[in-house]
Amino acid sequence: MTSLTITPGRPLKGTTTVPGDKSLTHRAIILTALGEGTSTVTGYCQGEDCLNTMRALQGMGIPITQTPTELTVCGKGFWGLSEPTGPIDCGNSGTGIRLLTGLLAGQDFFSILTGDESIRRRPMGRVVKPLREMGAAIGGRKGGELAPLAITGAALRAIEYASPVASAQIKSSILLAGLFAQGTTRYREPRLSRDHTERMFQFFGIPLAKEDGVLVLHGRPSVGWRGVHVAIPGDFSAAAFFIVGATIVQGSDITIYNVGMNPTRTGLIDVMRKMGADIQVLGLREAAGEPVADLRVKSSALKGVTIGHDLIPKTIDEFPVLCVAASVAEGDTVISGAEELRVKESDRIATMSRELKAMGALIEERPDGMIIRGLGQGGENGRLNAAGKAQSHGDHRVAMALAIGGLTAEQSMRIADTSCVDTSFPNFEKTLTDLLTQPG
Repeated sequence: MTSLTITPGRPLKGTTTVPGDKSLTHRAIILTALGEGTSTVTGYCQGEDCLNTMRALQGMGIPITQTPTELTVCGKGFWGLSEPTGPIDCGNSGTGIRLLTGLLAGQDFFSILTGDESIRRRPMGRVVKPLREMGAAIGGRKGGELAPLAITGAALRAIEYASPVASAQIKSSILLAGLFAQGTTRYREPRLSRDHTERMFQFFGIPLAKEDGVLVLHGRPSVGWRGVHVAIPGDFSAAAFFIVGATIVQGSDITIYNVGMNPTRTGLIDVMRKMGADIQVLGLREAAGEPVADLRVKSSALKGVTIGHDLIPKTIDEFPVLCVAASVAEGDTVISGAEELRVKESDRIATMSRELKAMGALIEERPDGMIIRGLGQGGENGRLNAAGKAQSHGDHRVAMALAIGGLTAEQSMRIADTSCVDTSFPNFEKTLTDLLTQPG
């Protein structure tokens, strides 16, 4: 079991980059594998989540070579996947297992998807149910509600599906299955979730339309797509930790280069600015169909705000570190409509309430969120205490959020069981240390 020790007392200074976007890397690997010919994916996320998706496609006969900066994928075309020789291990990745479930539902072979203990607790029925409506033959624990999932490839038929929740994972799983289905798949969601799949379909030339808020996909395209170059921007969810850190630690001033700025992902900036953060978006541009920019962040006093269900899909992965910001702000922050956070890598409402309370935060947990009574006063941010036994609960985002919270304490703090950070940000500790030791 590894641990991370945070030593406070210095501001964050200088420049940095963050790992390639995890969500985009998953999708790029899958779509280049289905393409015809060689593709390159630069700036990809080297976290275990994405590497497990890469290994899954390799196990289905797709040649992929890897360097520290680039993946070279030799796509075998739309029907080019082959049956894996054993179960596919998705590790800790909810995105990986749910997207692969959609991809494999329409293949002409048998496959098994599993993952670590956390993945085997997370709900899979939300994708299994609509895929079964399409004709997929999927078995699993508790009737397919939990992994491992056993998928017997079948001829799929298109459906019209109205998702009860705004979830990019459900949407992407059904769209990937819809590629292999006979007919036209129509998908509606209650609010716009992350639109990476839609953008990447467009980038690859896959015909996907939107009509009156409904996604429309014609299955089994007659013409495939050729190999392309995909440049993956930095992961906004990884940048979020340093955005909050530089805001709440007095005297900080950092610039984060080449960050993905997809508007379905950047709710943290909207919330932080409303709280009083000083965040500048510089050099907005585009890469692989996604907006990209550099972010300059300076320390600033924060005030509490209200965060409702409309902002939750845009801040879903940033919730743990947003709780840290709210804990040191002046005034109350009220978060509601966030019940989806109870079924992430951990129950993030419960784990962040527990861990931040141990650091002196004033939090009232609610079924769909929490009320955080900020410790700041008099126009200055408050300070958390160093927890005696801080725990990650096996959740990479909880671990990194607690590390940022520890920067405001007066004493060093040790966070236990931080090997989970490698699933998304293998160099987090070094990146944070570099920002704390760069000259001003």
